[in-house]
Amino acid sequence: MNLSRRRLYFKSLRQKGGEVGQITTAEAIVQTLVRQGVDTIFGLPGVQTYELFDALHKAQDQINLVTVRHEQAAAYMAFGYAQSTGKVGVYTVVPGPGVLNSAAALSTAYACNTPVLCVTSEINSAGIGKRHGLLHELPDQLGTLQSFIKWADMIKSPEEAPAKIEEAFRQMLNGQPGPVALETPHDIMGVRGDVDIPKSFVRSEPAEPMAGKVTEAAKLIAGAKRPMIFVGGGAKHAGEEVVELAERLGAPVGSYITGRGIIPDDHPLGVTLPMAREFWPETDLLIGIGSRLEAPYRLWNKTMAIVERPAEPKLVRIDVYETELARLPADVSLCGDAKLAVRSLVDALSEEDMNFEDRNEKIAAVKANMTEAFQALQPQISYLNIIRDLVPRDGFFVEELTQIGFTSAFAYPVLESRTYVTCGYQGTLGFGFPTALGVKYGNPDKDVVSVTGDGGFMFGVQDLATAALYGIGLVTVIFNNDGYGNVRRSQEKQYDGRVIGSDLKNPDFMKLADAFEVGGYRVEDPDSFKNALVQALELSRSDNQPALIEVVVEPGSEAAPWPFIHGPGKR
Repeated sequence: MNLSRRRLYFKSLRQKGGEVGQITTAEAIVQTLVRQGVDTIFGLPGVQTYELFDALHKAQDQINLVTVRHEQAAAYMAFGYAQSTGKVGVYTVVPGPGVLNSAAALSTAYACNTPVLCVTSEINSAGIGKRHGLLHELPDQLGTLQSFIKWADMIKSPEEAPAKIEEAFRQMLNGQPGPVALETPHDIMGVRGDVDIPKSFVRSEPAEPMAGKVTEAAKLIAGAKRPMIFVGGGAKHAGEEVVELAERLGAPVGSYITGRGIIPDDHPLGVTLPMAREFWPETDLLIGIGSRLEAPYRLWNKTMAIVERPAEPKLVRIDVYETELARLPADVSLCGDAKLAVRSLVDALSEEDMNFEDRNEKIAAVKANMTEAFQALQPQISYLNIIRDLVPRDGFFVEELTQIGFTSAFAYPVLESRTYVTCGYQGTLGFGFPTALGVKYGNPDKDVVSVTGDGGFMFGVQDLATAALYGIGLVTVIFNNDGYGNVRRSQEKQYDGRVIGSDLKNPDFMKLADAFEVGGYRVEDPDSFKNALVQALELSRSDNQPALIEVVVEPGSEAAPWPFIHGPGKR
């Protein structure tokens, strides 16, 4: 989300004289969401949400409804929509099993600090907490939600719906973004009341760092010779400022998966994870921006254990979340919005005398040598190179937990922020395809390619029907090795070749594509893949037609990407 958009979201003002009328709780929820700027809701109806869906029908000229075939897909589509657009993603499911089916996506949104709103129902008010075994009852649905997402609450009357939704947005967007949920008891959904829906809502301004801390950080940075910058998902909206800081310092900028594209990989100072590791031994100061810094302090140490931060190199951290800064204490911590904090830091550095080493040639050499080394990761790298060549720099790539997905984390050039969509540390197998549907729905005029394995794809195969119904022109590439390939490799390596539970029997994916009335292509090599991708992208661009491309892969033939992620000699 760019700064002007953020300031619009966070503009601190409330106009009086909102609309007042006798409406149901469900209508109040929908009308308030519309007033908040929500234009799309993903969902699957059920008995406790009938009133909500009727309210959506009445507002269909203001808000789009995308009906899915599995609750998990509703939440993942909202996640992909939010990840790619910078807006809030909203979905609705029934309570109990519906909420639980969507829980993996909510936990993914939490891992990726993504603003996703779950709008759900509850059993009738009188039965909550009494364990009568009513339809869709959980012993403590609200407590369950509160245990693993940022915030959750209950709407108990139509009159309080606008304020509760306002608080939900405040929780999602203020500080460290994250998913939230609102539940409404079934018997309250249809209750009418005099509801005042304000014309606008109170927001907090983005947090600016303390000026004294900025000065302290600038002085520490000015004393370094070989600094490195490491960015995460919390810096997605601060790309321009990060690039300016990097150019001022001549410092390489690395990232793990959630921060990819904040500085383009084709910028001279943009380095992917294995490249950044090459500079780690010589780094005398690290600047972490919106990142947990997992790579330097866990992935790159010998044991991959969570350890206390060593005294060297010096560390400056920028994060909007005080709890995160406390988890890994820095020499200087700047608590505030990444865009504002980096801007302040760049300005403060203009007052400092600096004497950094000129490492331009070394950075260029590391990038060239490592890019050459990536070519050994076959066949994945050949397919990734083709995708990058055919998809414009503002097109989206959605990864998955599969061999090509793991390789893409460092070997697929990402050229704009938000265009590489990941599940972050949650590692939720099967997230990729439904998430990519949400990405494409939110960006209908841009190319979106989802790469997935046969195992992960089958988690959400039923929502090919959603793609076909709504004309969501997603191109899905299934790398079919008839198994959970990474599991199989690990079992063979670690357990004397004993393999169990990792071999799969798949359907005929081309017949599947035909049955769902989407484009289908089966290929066995990069050349035929290129031709298929050209055709699939053309159909997507011209007719919004979804497509499946099945890439037949010999089991065990894919080179292991792990040495590039964790370091030589590591899984």
